[in-house]
Amino acid sequence: MKVKIFDEESEVDLQNSMNSFLEGMNGELIDIKFQVSASVYSEEQIYCFSAMIIYR
Repeated sequence: MKVKIFDEESEVDLQNSMNSFLEGMNGELIDIKFQVSASVYSEEQIYCFSAMIIYR
């Protein structure tokens, strides 16, 4: 079993990264875990979009 981790600043970037990986993936997809986190720095909101693909 293997994992691939993605960490992007926008949901569109995460989607593009994951789609590119999945298009070229040789193997069986087991699961995808997705997470969003948000924080505030000064007056700015910071988002982090991450995902983990588990595959064979």
